[in-house]
Amino acid sequence: MQTNEQLITLCQELIKRPSLSGSEGDVASYIQQTMQNLGFDEVSIDAHGSVIGSIHGKAEGPAILMDGHIDTVGVENPQLWTYGPFEGRLVDGRIYGRGSSDMKGALSAMIVSAATFKKRTGGNFHGSIHVSGTVFEECFEGVSSRLVTERIKPDIVIVGEASSLSIKRGQRGRAEIVLQTFGKSCHSSNPQEGVNAVGAMLTLLPEILALEPPHHSVLGDGILVLTDIISSPYPGLSVVPESCKVTFDRRLLPGETEASILVPIQQVLDKHPAIEASVSVAEDSLCCYTGIGMSAKRFFPAWLLDEDHPLVQTAKKALPSSTLSHYSFCTNASHFCAEAGIPTIGYGPSDEKLAHTVDEYISVEQLSLALGGYLSLLDHLLL
Repeated sequence: MQTNEQLITLCQELIKRPSLSGSEGDVASYIQQTMQNLGFDEVSIDAHGSVIGSIHGKAEGPAILMDGHIDTVGVENPQLWTYGPFEGRLVDGRIYGRGSSDMKGALSAMIVSAATFKKRTGGNFHGSIHVSGTVFEECFEGVSSRLVTERIKPDIVIVGEASSLSIKRGQRGRAEIVLQTFGKSCHSSNPQEGVNAVGAMLTLLPEILALEPPHHSVLGDGILVLTDIISSPYPGLSVVPESCKVTFDRRLLPGETEASILVPIQQVLDKHPAIEASVSVAEDSLCCYTGIGMSAKRFFPAWLLDEDHPLVQTAKKALPSSTLSHYSFCTNASHFCAEAGIPTIGYGPSDEKLAHTVDEYISVEQLSLALGGYLSLLDHLLL
């Protein structure tokens, strides 16, 4: 089978296997078998359920990790899709389906590029190539990647998130911040007998939302966006609410920490000592399809490589037609680069605006170009 036929077929087969976060087992098994069939030297599935395939060169050299997540968001209204979201239909040069753009297409290109590189070189290269299909990225960017780093200890990481084939040298991170106010419940016919937690929240919110966001010259503003609000008890049937909780999505800039992003909000709370309130970074626990639990704070830091960083310069040589930019969203590189300090770039097919959409697709042309780009990167990094 020709390389492009392999690539198209693999992308379609991955799409045909639904892999909502926490339910990636079927697609993980298929990837494992595919890697084995393509001649990877080692293939395994870790405790969280991420698939890792490795190819070893005949000489010492750097460990290159190419990472793509295998989980997807769900499909709320499949009847709105022109083609079934799990059919992997090829129409007019486009492969349609959930996860095609985000990011089963890119992962397919990574897998095929690694196998092609091994076959083309006969293993005569310096270092090693590793491809990871990671789980739970849509919920916990970079958390499952920690096990991958522990095992592979990569020297360089290439994240395959959609970049329209541009080279990404950074991204803002994200955090979920939880603000709670506490009151005293009573019958709403006698509100003076209680303390309305929603009223307290309405006092605090205008000041918090008016906070000036920090700014970075490359990555932009560290914005704070209110994403949900809920009172308790709910529904409040003739009851003054005793608590109110809001969640903010905070986009992070390089150098920001869990403690530092809470300081401005805490300062607002300190101005209102009569209001009982608390602020914290959200925490959550999820169960992997392997049965292993995964717990983490929802804090995924920002990262940025200098334009003159050796990896960025090598990528520019390997991909001379690619522009240099940064992601507007969060990726697993929050772990690889920001937490673990591993030089990382992003490079992937498709447009980020296609992710999570009805009629999500990836073009065969972009897939083919991404395959060539990954091969060129491997040439420049390992030969």
